[in-house]
Amino acid sequence: MRNRFLNKYKWVMVGLVAGAIGGYLYYQLVGCASGSCAITSNPWSSTLYGTLMGGLLFDLFRKKQPAGNS
Repeated sequence: MRNRFLNKYKWVMVGLVAGAIGGYLYYQLVGCASGSCAITSNPWSSTLYGTLMGGLLFDLFRKKQPAGNS
Protein backbone atom coordinates (compact mmCIF):
# COMPACT_ATOMS: atom_id res chain seq x y z
CA MET A 1 0.00 0.00 0.00
CA ARG A 2 2.70 2.50 1.01
CA ASN A 3 4.90 1.53 -1.92
CA ARG A 4 2.02 2.07 -4.36
CA PHE A 5 1.36 5.51 -2.88
CA LEU A 6 5.03 6.48 -3.23
CA ASN A 7 5.15 5.27 -6.81
CA LYS A 8 1.95 7.11 -7.70
CA TYR A 9 2.94 10.46 -6.18
CA LYS A 10 6.74 10.46 -6.44
CA TRP A 11 6.82 13.36 -8.90
CA VAL A 12 4.49 15.41 -6.75
CA MET A 13 6.73 14.84 -3.71
CA VAL A 14 9.82 15.78 -5.74
CA GLY A 15 7.98 18.93 -6.82
CA LEU A 16 7.06 19.80 -3.23
CA VAL A 17 10.69 19.57 -2.13
CA ALA A 18 12.02 21.40 -5.19
CA GLY A 19 9.40 24.12 -4.81
CA ALA A 20 10.18 24.59 -1.11
CA ILE A 21 13.88 24.96 -1.87
CA GLY A 22 13.12 27.30 -4.77
CA GLY A 23 10.75 29.40 -2.68
CA TYR A 24 13.27 29.84 0.10
CA LEU A 25 16.07 30.61 -2.35
CA TYR A 26 13.85 33.22 -4.00
CA TYR A 27 13.27 34.82 -0.60
CA GLN A 28 16.99 34.71 0.20
CA LEU A 29 18.34 35.93 -3.14
CA VAL A 30 15.60 38.22 -4.49
CA GLY A 31 13.22 38.85 -1.60
CA CYS A 32 11.60 42.14 -0.78
CA ALA A 33 13.63 44.75 1.08
CA SER A 34 10.73 47.03 2.00
CA GLY A 35 8.56 44.30 3.50
CA SER A 36 5.50 45.34 1.51
CA CYS A 37 5.50 42.25 -0.71
CA ALA A 38 2.96 39.75 0.63
CA ILE A 39 4.73 36.57 -0.46
CA THR A 40 8.44 37.36 -0.62
CA SER A 41 8.80 39.45 2.54
CA ASN A 42 8.51 36.42 4.83
CA PRO A 43 10.56 33.20 4.42
CA TRP A 44 7.65 31.01 5.60
CA SER A 45 5.15 32.36 3.08
CA SER A 46 7.71 32.28 0.28
CA THR A 47 8.61 28.67 1.07
CA LEU A 48 4.97 27.59 1.34
CA TYR A 49 4.10 29.31 -1.93
CA GLY A 50 7.06 27.64 -3.64
CA THR A 51 5.99 24.28 -2.21
CA LEU A 52 2.48 24.69 -3.57
CA MET A 53 3.67 25.80 -7.00
CA GLY A 54 6.26 23.01 -7.21
CA GLY A 55 3.70 20.38 -6.28
CA LEU A 56 1.23 21.66 -8.86
CA LEU A 57 3.88 21.93 -11.56
CA PHE A 58 5.34 18.47 -11.00
CA ASP A 59 1.85 16.96 -10.82
CA LEU A 60 1.67 17.62 -14.55
CA PHE A 61 4.35 14.93 -15.03
CA ARG A 62 2.45 12.27 -13.07
CA LYS A 63 0.93 9.58 -15.27
CA LYS A 64 -2.82 9.66 -14.92
CA GLN A 65 -4.71 6.38 -14.86
CA PRO A 66 -7.93 5.89 -16.78
CA ALA A 67 -11.10 6.69 -14.80
CA GLY A 68 -12.12 3.02 -14.47
CA ASN A 69 -8.91 1.96 -12.66
CA SER A 70 -7.94 2.84 -9.11
